Amino acid sequence: MRSRWRSPATAALGAALLAGCALPVSVGGSELACRAGDDGGPASGVVLMAQSVPTASWVPCLDAVPLGWRLSGVEVRNGSGGFWLGSDRDGVRAIETRLTASCDTRGATEIPSDRDGLRRLERVTQVRPEYVGTRFYVFDGGCLSMAFRLSGDYRAEPLAVATESIDVVSRADVADHVHVTSGGRLHLDAPAVEGGP
Repeated sequence: MRSRWRSPATAALGAALLAGCALPVSVGGSELACRAGDDGGPASGVVLMAQSVPTASWVPCLDAVPLGWRLSGVEVRNGSGGFWLGSDRDGVRAIETRLTASCDTRGATEIPSDRDGLRRLERVTQVRPEYVGTRFYVFDGGCLSMAFRLSGDYRAEPLAVATESIDVVSRADVADHVHVTSGGRLHLDAPAVEGGP
């Protein structure tokens, strides 16, 4: 039988869970996978994202980064977690994805959502010479924003392809994964204190 605490990433995850994500953390692309490892649970970076916004019922993750795109960076801290996708055509921060407890959607238009349980809004602020705006997914306890700055003649297509690679996993699934992989020793969210608020 394989040890569940063998990898350095898992040890780092445990340390981060215990520390409560007090400092910014950087992780690699595979650490944001929606399904990783033998058990197919969310990767450790997704767990850190969930901890960064304890109210969020959904947590962003990556299914697969499409051809021509790359994960350029990740930042997780108390109150927010984010990552950015880059391409040779549009730069390292062409699409910036951020999870927060809430977001300012003023000026955004609600459109039919492509994700069950999440409201989708879009705010386009510029169409020429670059296509600039933000896509929002609003849900119980959180907001996922995807700010984009794209150039070229066919800007909507790369936006659609890149944002399809960004998915969400339910907080309940992340919590179950943490509980199971730690042998019941760790919890995504602190257990309620009897008689507490």
